Amino acid sequence: GLNGILHFNNASPFILSERDVAIDIIYQGEGEVRLDLHGSSLVCHLPAVMDYVIEKMGSRDHFKVYLQNCHNRWLAYSELAKLAAKGIACLAKWDNGSAPKHTIFTLDKRFVYPDLYFFNEAQANYNANANANANDMVIELSTTNFDIEQDIQYFDRKLSTDELYATHQRAWKEGIHVDDEQWAVLKKSATAILVENSEASSKGAGGI
Repeated sequence: GLNGILHFNNASPFILSERDVAIDIIYQGEGEVRLDLHGSSLVCHLPAVMDYVIEKMGSRDHFKVYLQNCHNRWLAYSELAKLAAKGIACLAKWDNGSAPKHTIFTLDKRFVYPDLYFFNEAQANYNANANANANDMVIELSTTNFDIEQDIQYFDRKLSTDELYATHQRAWKEGIHVDDEQWAVLKKSATAILVENSEASSKGAGGI
């Protein structure tokens, strides 16, 4: 339903070549923070980022985080699902370099499956950063669920939580189809990651 293998394959080059670059705190305000990931993948940094954000959120009802210069934003889902399971509603939105040009993701408290809204055109003013680019992302956390359809004037397509649930149930019964090309990329990436981990383990154990 969410093309997880495709998004993981897209993230693999970043995982394998990730540079150890510190995240910069650009701005901290009342109920919001802005961070610069310097072109890094969310896969590598979002768990630590969300731990930091939850600490800053404290007892507030709402908190907003702006992530600048980050990649693989689709893979934020797993971390947001963990927060939803703890009773925190999540909203994420970002522009894309290709169609759809803008995506909004909402996940209700205690839910596993999000609602997704797709726009064929980039959306103005979604990001308070005047220098926003296609590699930015906005995440909002709340103690109450988001009801954004009242605020959205128009969207081109919606993928609902009910549709994703039905797709998941069907996959359990029928399995999933994986494109041959994507499967080959996945196997190649998995091999490279295993080799890298094995080499790191050898060095950690005193190997050369």
